[in-house]
Amino acid sequence: MWFKNLRIYRFTKPFDFDSEKLTELLAEKAFHPCGRQDVSKYGWVPPLSGAAGDPDFDFVHVCNGNIMLCAQKEEKVIPSSVIKEAVQEKAEFIEQKEGRKIFRKERDKLKDDVMLELLPRAFTKSHRVYGYIDVKENLLLIDAASANKAEQFMSHLRDTLGTLPVIPPASKQVPTDVMTNWLSEQSAHPPFELEKECELSNPSDSANVIRCKAQDLDADEVKTILESGKHCSKLAVNWNDSLHCVIESDLSIKRLKFEDKLIDQANEADAEDRAQQFDQDFAVMSLELAQFCKDLFAAFGGLDEGRVV
Repeated sequence: MWFKNLRIYRFTKPFDFDSEKLTELLAEKAFHPCGRQDVSKYGWVPPLSGAAGDPDFDFVHVCNGNIMLCAQKEEKVIPSSVIKEAVQEKAEFIEQKEGRKIFRKERDKLKDDVMLELLPRAFTKSHRVYGYIDVKENLLLIDAASANKAEQFMSHLRDTLGTLPVIPPASKQVPTDVMTNWLSEQSAHPPFELEKECELSNPSDSANVIRCKAQDLDADEVKTILESGKHCSKLAVNWNDSLHCVIESDLSIKRLKFEDKLIDQANEADAEDRAQQFDQDFAVMSLELAQFCKDLFAAFGGLDEGRVV
């Protein structure tokens, strides 16, 4: 359950759904496995369930006022090479039988037919996306490495609730400028400390990127690259000796790793069951992330309430 990535969104209006109403709405948009002809399915599952639709758990898990949600996506897996080969076989059969050439429009129709034939026999793969609402801080935090996964989570939540007034955090200072200055000065905004990884990019050419890993960032070659005009678009940091992560230019967080002392703190009290252990993990993690978000926003000059990314 410990988040590995973090996409942060802030509510423009207070979140005012109670857990009972929220559970009712999520149940209406619950996850159901793919049918014979479904390419993919997306829906809500209980954060604590071992299997989708487990009746022993709720669709929301509330701890210290924070509301954890979990979405599951299942999709059919049909390798493109298999589809291509089947379409080619059908096209060649028709060309030989009818003595004519198969053109693009008809080939696309053959592809659709092949998909319909293969879907019932296709394997499925699934993944879950966790997110929670920090009601006190008016934040939605999603454990998603990509923007697309976070957007799909929010889209389904918006469809479920009928509304979801959230926007990405817009800082008063430009994140790339701030991180570039941290590198130049070799000093981050406390309680952040620089680690040994960054990405330097050309502001006028996004494809022009230099990645540094396991590199002393005060080395002369890094300084030379910065002097050439490149900006820091990703930067690895240590926050408060509690977690390690990579900050990206949109203030999303990648490769989030909590220190063992926090994991041990969550395990101090022997949990009687999975639900209690989940509570303990969630309580410790959400407490740390609430302060982390405050420090993150402060490090970039605070949030600009009038600006939307």
